[in-house]
Formats: sequence, structure tokens, C-alpha cells
Amino acid sequence: MLLSGLFGNDTAEKVLLYMESYGSGYPRGIANTFGLPVSQIQRQLERFEREGVLASRLIGKTREYQWNPRYLFRDELHALLQKALSHLPEEYQTKYFRARARPRRKGKPLP
Repeated sequence: MLLSGLFGNDTAEKVLLYMESYGSGYPRGIANTFGLPVSQIQRQLERFEREGVLASRLIGKTREYQWNPRYLFRDELHALLQKALSHLPEEYQTKYFRARARPRRKGKPLP
């Protein structure tokens, strides 16, 4: 992909692009999106939290990750990731970064 060399590997890049696209996420949801093992995603999320890029909180038994608002280079990182998302092939964007995040209105016809 575009930024894997900068972030160290493809999994790290996918995690950051997912977070940029959706704003928050949890390990199993991210792993299911990309078809990767949960352990790989957890390792990257823990690394980004340790470095201060992401912050997490427990919701029941699920750990949800989101951007750390105190991260010094947050705006610059967001700009870089937005540019990378805009240059991904359309089919890749549609497959991974445009999933429905809310339920469909009752009675609304399927497309």
C-alpha cells in the first residue's frame, strides 16, 4: 500500500487508515474488516497507544480505540492519512472504508 514503509508494515497502515476513516474502532471489528488475525491488530493498536497516537477505553468487556486528542502531531497525521485515503483505488475504498455504521431505517428498501 501507500504508507507501509513509513509506518513499518501493512497492518499498521491499515489500522491507521481504518481509524482515520471511522474515527474509532475495536480489534475484532478492524480484524474482520481486513480479514486479519485479531492478535496482529491488537499488537498494532497497543503499539500506537503506547506511543500516544491512540487512546483506549473499556466499554463492557470491549476495548475501544480512538485518536488521542493530546497527540502532538495529530493534525499532520490526519492530513497525511486523508491524502492517502483519497489516493486509494475506488474499489479498495468501497470495500474497506465505506461500511455502514448505523442501522437502516425501518421499511427503507434495499439498494
